[in-house]
Amino acid sequence: MIIRLLLLSTVLLSCGDKTQTNEQTQAVIPIVGTWRLLSGTTIEKGDTTVTDYTKDLSFIKIINDTHFAFLKHDLTKGKGPSAAYNSGGGSYTLTDSLYTEHLDYCTEREWEGNTFQFTLTLKNDTLIQQGVEKVADAGIDRLNIERYVRLKK
Repeated sequence: MIIRLLLLSTVLLSCGDKTQTNEQTQAVIPIVGTWRLLSGTTIEKGDTTVTDYTKDLSFIKIINDTHFAFLKHDLTKGKGPSAAYNSGGGSYTLTDSLYTEHLDYCTEREWEGNTFQFTLTLKNDTLIQQGVEKVADAGIDRLNIERYVRLKK
């Protein structure tokens, strides 16, 4: 009987709640959460393009402790000249301010399998991601600067 109680106690103690709360994960990895893209600036071959993602488009990036995903779509429900949809995701690493995305999935299939390195700046609820995007298959070689705001629960 004593052995059974000891075994039962051991099993119950080992089954404790090991899940991290969202707040605990954010304390360890401060970029974990859902982010809304406010603006994107690309500089390619001397030309600068600024996109305001608060008007006709909506773009969010969701980051957990090991992976990221992004979703972009127009606000016209796929109708009109601004109709757009794009999504993707994969794994990432973060070392200090060096954020490296490994894109495993993407609507634009030639982007899949590429790795992108960015420098992150995090201040309060604002995240700025800046780095060079190179995708040989798509002829892309540009500086990309994105400004996000953390979405509240």
